[in-house]
Amino acid sequence: MPDVSYPSDYDADALESDKKRVSVDTDEDDAAIRDELKRELILLASVTNRGTCASTEENNLVVDLVAQLEALNPTVDPALNSQGDWELCYSSTQSFRSSPFFLAIRAFLGDNNKAMADTAFTIHDRATTASRVGKVRQIIDKNNSELVSEYDLSVGLIPGLPFRVKGTVVTSAELTTIAPETWEMTVRGTKVNGSNVPFLDQYLDDNAVEIPVGEAFKAIGGSIPTAVLKTFYVDEGMRITRDIDDNFFVFTRA
Repeated sequence: MPDVSYPSDYDADALESDKKRVSVDTDEDDAAIRDELKRELILLASVTNRGTCASTEENNLVVDLVAQLEALNPTVDPALNSQGDWELCYSSTQSFRSSPFFLAIRAFLGDNNKAMADTAFTIHDRATTASRVGKVRQIIDKNNSELVSEYDLSVGLIPGLPFRVKGTVVTSAELTTIAPETWEMTVRGTKVNGSNVPFLDQYLDDNAVEIPVGEAFKAIGGSIPTAVLKTFYVDEGMRITRDIDDNFFVFTRA
């Protein structure tokens, strides 16, 4: 594995996303450093299956690379400059937690129930271990007012049989920019596209049945939970976004 010898110029005490503020690096000479850091990060992402099989050492390397990139962020107002199509490259937690649906669940449980949320997400992860995750994408509209998450999934119904149910779980959410690096997100709805189940696939694609998840949360709790996301790094090819628990998601241009 190539060794990145660049110094980690960041304050370890300020790594928690609720304390951090976005920095903007205007030194043109740092472009080469960013490119090398990104190459190393993408290499680690590729050999660890987006982080799902990363060793402790590999994960620590990625944490350091991410922190260095965030300190060298070249973009003013990253939350307002993240438009376009993005594909998940690395996740420091379960990849499904990048979806607005699961971000809404975490927000719904509140700040004092992080352990409960982590347990629930671990149970969900174990229950779906037989699933194969394909591409994980996010599409942010040109006005930075909507995020669409696409999560390709393949699930084996009966052990030993080759047939697997495939589809793309599509979740939409509204975005509100409240700080240079910060979005507030409220989930709207979820649907399944591209199913390979005979007859059902055409019905779902033709009718675009969307479950109003946001309204369901509102009926249960009185309001739609607001998730907070913070983007501390974005350039023409990479975006690094953190959730309320400081998990980070690295996206590259799709």
